Amino acid sequence: MEKFYSDKVELDDLAEAACISRFHYVRIFQRVYGLTPRAYLRDLRISKAKELIKQGTPITQTCFDVGYESVPTFSSVFKKCTGHTPTAYQRLQHSNLE
Repeated sequence: MEKFYSDKVELDDLAEAACISRFHYVRIFQRVYGLTPRAYLRDLRISKAKELIKQGTPITQTCFDVGYESVPTFSSVFKKCTGHTPTAYQRLQHSNLE
């Protein structure tokens, strides 16, 4: 996931690569990482998005670069995870640099 976070990551493909059922994969993954694969991927994408926003990458470009297909969905998930919309986060980062 670390390498392909921006691609469409399917649970069935991950489980198949590990040669186990998807249900067993989720159970093992959650035991090891403390999160479901979907939550882990979400957190990874948001972390990468925060880095891109700090670097000055436009919000729309950031959305697509981290694997989201919709800016509203990205914005909603970003706000849920960080407490700020991407634009507000961008403004905070910009104001912290000054």
